[in-house]
Amino acid sequence: MTTAPALTGPARLHLSENPYGASPLALAAAREAIDLTEVYPDPARLSPIAALAAHLGVAEDQIAVANGSDELVLLTALALGDTGLPGVTTAGTFPGYRICLETVRRGCTEIPLTGPDGADTDAERFAEALAGAGIGYLCNPHNPTGALLDRRRFDLLVAAAARTGTPLVVDEAYAEFAPAGSPQLLDHLASGAPLISLRTFSKAYGLAALRIGYAVGRADLIAKLREAQGTMPFSVNRAAQAAAVASLADRATLARAVALTAERRAWFRAELAARGRRSLPSATNFVAVAVPDSASAERLLAERHDILVRDAGRFGLPGYLRVSLGPTAQLERLLDVLDELAPVR
Repeated sequence: MTTAPALTGPARLHLSENPYGASPLALAAAREAIDLTEVYPDPARLSPIAALAAHLGVAEDQIAVANGSDELVLLTALALGDTGLPGVTTAGTFPGYRICLETVRRGCTEIPLTGPDGADTDAERFAEALAGAGIGYLCNPHNPTGALLDRRRFDLLVAAAARTGTPLVVDEAYAEFAPAGSPQLLDHLASGAPLISLRTFSKAYGLAALRIGYAVGRADLIAKLREAQGTMPFSVNRAAQAAAVASLADRATLARAVALTAERRAWFRAELAARGRRSLPSATNFVAVAVPDSASAERLLAERHDILVRDAGRFGLPGYLRVSLGPTAQLERLLDVLDELAPVR
């Protein structure tokens, strides 16, 4: 695997992109598929579904493939659970859950984050809220904090979904970056609880431009997603389907990207600490960096220094910048600029 080609323009440290690029096998498959631009993609997504089922060790009727996990967030809001009841999610997280719930007029209840940094999921309160909700959304590892639920809290939430019958959707977009043995929904699929895991090829697999993600979960819930997906049957293009299948066959490229990300994450957090700057522990390919005024820092970094980062205040978590673990030179430049813009006192 080679490093992805450098892009001109601002330093892109705002979208959690993979700086190591996609698998060469995936790129070759996408190029071959795009030669048939006059042919519609397979609306049933049969090839990536079969490949994912084999890769994950689940049945094909437990998988739905879509145009990124964003489409799946909308489909779950449209099709799953009691649509007469509001959904529940945490505050200070990816806003797509709330936006989709409000767009389909279900409404949304947000459970405040907790803990010493205000960045932890309150599993007990969330579990209680599931009893009165039509559907629940969690992000694990969490976006934008990078936090990972421990086994006790994760199992508590799964048990609450099983007890209440409320579908629990866990966005696991960054799961590939988490340490081995970390809690994941795949561990609980055999329990029969109403569970859906959302995954993506945009992050660890480096296919962000092609837009392909998938849901894996209980077969009856997946069937409802596929039914709702009939309104947009060709949403996953030919190149994306082919590249996803090829990516799954190239485990070495994925493993290298994950290992390099872990090394860069440790280095970046150590550099932050050496400069007296606080950051949150992360199990992802980004780090939440504490600054006094995150909105101002995001704006000034872009306007004056051509460095793009994400103000976590956009997610409801002000006081932090979400910084993607991009090229080392860009991160070093960011560190120096932050010392100028937001000196540690």
